[in-house]
Amino acid sequence: MYRKHSFFRALWRHVTLLLFVVFALFPILWVISASFNPANTLVGQSLVPRSISLDNYRQVFTSEQYPIALWIKNSILIGLVTSALVVVMTSLAAYAFSRFRFRGRREGLFASLMVQVFPQMLAAVSIYLLVLSVGKIMPALGINTHAGLIMVYLGGAMGVNAWLMKGYFDTIPTSLEESAMIDGASPFQAYYMIILPLARPILAVIFLLQFIGTYSEFILASVLISSSEKYTLAVGLQLFIHDQYASRWGVFSAASVLGALPIVLLFMFLQKYLVSGLTSGAVKG
Repeated sequence: MYRKHSFFRALWRHVTLLLFVVFALFPILWVISASFNPANTLVGQSLVPRSISLDNYRQVFTSEQYPIALWIKNSILIGLVTSALVVVMTSLAAYAFSRFRFRGRREGLFASLMVQVFPQMLAAVSIYLLVLSVGKIMPALGINTHAGLIMVYLGGAMGVNAWLMKGYFDTIPTSLEESAMIDGASPFQAYYMIILPLARPILAVIFLLQFIGTYSEFILASVLISSSEKYTLAVGLQLFIHDQYASRWGVFSAASVLGALPIVLLFMFLQKYLVSGLTSGAVKG
């Protein structure tokens, strides 16, 4: 009787897990199928296309009206630069909050976290006016520039990332830095040569999360970028739903599949650091 009960309980768990997997994979498989469908339309679309063609992928790289390959390149560049700068800034801030004791430390932590409580769309108008004003003084950081967009992303990336990285730094024994300082190392040398190598898992987590968020961000990019050649992929793809949506569904799907590859490759490259980076940072705060 006990074995029978255990069998049905295990069966129920496996069926539930299978349903969740199917639910998660079905949209992905549908988009991949549509990207190989030469009909380039939603009409008659099925999970398994009747014929397979690479025409949609050719249009991604050859279309002059919709330079999708350029949009992907812009998104990758903005994502990599933003993520790298966020890791540097966040690690410095988190190290200070974790190791130093100064007046306003707790208030600073909570203030940096409160900034991200409000959604970006609430600040879109003020951010636009701020970047517009900055652009009058420094055109390279103004409206319709990738540098200006990166600066905006950096401004809103400190809160949660600093908390997550601080929690990981708290798990690293301070005796390691004290030993280095006894040998003559400065606080910055201890941070750079001792802490950062040990904190590679959380650095990888922050880099990946920031890259995904920046790469797929739409609202601020659509507000601050106005010219087609500087669009990110998220902004560029919305052109496909302005008109004649069904007739360009195949190209849209092909661009979506290619646009997802950088995140997939980056995830696979950083996979060995992700589990330890996410779990260790939650041990204590």
